[in-house]
Amino acid sequence: MSDIIIALDGFSSCGKSTTARHVAASLHYAFLDTGAMYRAVALYFHRQQVDLANLQAVKEALKHVEITFQFNPSKQASDTILNGENVEAEIRKMYISDLVSQVAAIPDVRHAMVAQQQRMGEKKGIVMDGRDIGTVVFPQAELKIFMTAEPHIRAQRRKLELLQKGEDLPLEEIIENLRKRDEIDSNRSEGPLKRAADAIDLDTSYRTMDEQVEFVLDHVRRVQGEKR
Repeated sequence: MSDIIIALDGFSSCGKSTTARHVAASLHYAFLDTGAMYRAVALYFHRQQVDLANLQAVKEALKHVEITFQFNPSKQASDTILNGENVEAEIRKMYISDLVSQVAAIPDVRHAMVAQQQRMGEKKGIVMDGRDIGTVVFPQAELKIFMTAEPHIRAQRRKLELLQKGEDLPLEEIIENLRKRDEIDSNRSEGPLKRAADAIDLDTSYRTMDEQVEFVLDHVRRVQGEKR
C-alpha cells in the first residue's frame, strides 16, 4: 500500500489529536500534533511577555523558537519539546488555551509553523491534525477529514481533560473559551478554520474513540485501494 498524507481538521475538543495518534499508530505513520506547535509558541510568547500587537517583537521572538517532538514510551505518544524543554504538560493548561488562538492568528506565526509542517510531511506516511491542514498546509492530502461535535459535548470532554491534569474549572468558563477560540479560528485572515471542499465529515458527538479511528481507517483503505 502506498503511503499517503492524512489531514484531520476541525474544532477543538472533537477528538482530533487522539484519533490522529491512534490512526498513525495503526498505520505505522508519523503523527504531527500541529496544535501543540502553536501552544508551544504561545507558551514561549507568554514567558517572554511578547506583545502580540508588536509584529517586530513577534518576528524576533520566533527566531528563538525551536519545536521538536520526542517519543514518550510510557504513554506511547510524542511529547512537545520547546527549546530543549519538555513542555507537554504545561501547554495543555487553560491559560495556554486562552492564549493560543490569538497567537495562531498572527500571520508570521502561521507562516513559520506551516513551513515546518510542510517539511515534516514531504515524505508522506504522516497524519496531521489542526485547523488548516487540508486547506493550507497540505491541500494535496489524499485524505481529508473534517471533525465536529456538539458544543456541550466538546465542553464536557475538555473539562474531563483538565480534571485529569488537576485543573477544575466551571463548565461555563470552558464553553466560553471554546466559543471564543471557534470565533477567532474561523475568522482569522491566515489559515482560518475551514472545511476543505473535498473533506469527509466526521461528527464525533456520539461515536466512541474506536469508532472514530475505524471511520478514518476505512477511508484510508479506500483511498489506498484507488491508488493501486
